[in-house]
Amino acid sequence: MNTYTATTPVTSEQDAVDLIGEASYWHQAEWVLVPVELLPPEFFQLQTKVAGPIVQKFAQYGMGLVIVGDVSTHVAASSPFRDWVRESNRGRQLRFMPDVATALDCLHGRGSDSAVTGDGSAGDPPAGLA
Repeated sequence: MNTYTATTPVTSEQDAVDLIGEASYWHQAEWVLVPVELLPPEFFQLQTKVAGPIVQKFAQYGMGLVIVGDVSTHVAASSPFRDWVRESNRGRQLRFMPDVATALDCLHGRGSDSAVTGDGSAGDPPAGLA
């Protein structure tokens, strides 16, 4: 399974489309890893509605999205965000992973993974990736 790690900020729908195009066309990626540092703070505040359009672009283009990094502060601050993280890690389109190594292990079906759970801790492996 091919992956691509973003290197530029993803702050808008257009940034997401550009990233999907680059990952798909140039790298034949099926999943894009986006470090939390490349996302705007509003992405983690669901009431701002910044995350939805970005994530939706990945779904529309059939590209998996992994948010990589520590989201524990956001999880602790928001029940809706915590629930979104938990539910996303159960699905097949969006994942929240604590680090790149864990994300790659999970996506490539190696060893046990540690998806971020709704409480910000490592948890059971997400289904459907092995």
